[in-house]
Amino acid sequence: MLLVFDLDGTLVDSIHDLAEAASDLSEAWGGARFDDETVCRMVGEGAAVLVERVMARAGHAEPPPGALEQFLQLYDQRMFDTTRAYPGVTDTLRALADTHVMALLTNKPEDSARKVLAHCGLDGFFAHMIFGDGEFGRKPDPAGLRWLMKRHRASAKRTILVGDSEVDLATARAGGVRICLARYGFGFIRVDPATLGPDDWYLDQPQDLLGLLQ
Repeated sequence: MLLVFDLDGTLVDSIHDLAEAASDLSEAWGGARFDDETVCRMVGEGAAVLVERVMARAGHAEPPPGALEQFLQLYDQRMFDTTRAYPGVTDTLRALADTHVMALLTNKPEDSARKVLAHCGLDGFFAHMIFGDGEFGRKPDPAGLRWLMKRHRASAKRTILVGDSEVDLATARAGGVRICLARYGFGFIRVDPATLGPDDWYLDQPQDLLGLLQ
């Protein structure tokens, strides 16, 4: 079985640090600060899209030149303030390591993602990692998912995408694989219940995945 994991909101709780960096960027360009829930509804499609949404709320029709780089610098200063692996994630991945192939599929830029993985002690679990600024399109484009399936010779029936947001759900649908949604993740607030089906799986804590796979 190939298990493809999202990062933010699935493996790590990073929303407050993302919200603070987004607020710093907003203030720098004349906008207001945001609470965590507001930013929950803005993240998930990569840093560039988040910056577009922050700048729009600050009154800019398009991000000013250099805004994305500015955000990434601000986030680099914030990313370890409160970000941590969700309780149970490390033990769950460790329990799965001997029996399943695990990969990472995130819209987070590679530099930021690798730093967060190392900080949270999660950087040794994944056979392959695909990032939001790599050669494949960002989720919900299924190209990265399909590459992982081909690389590991995993059929759609033998692949599960573990994520927390509507972006992950759409990616799984596009790739024809089962979705396992982390209801504890901050992205789940954006999932439309009408888009869910009877074959979808859910996690209320990371350890639930072990029981579902038995």
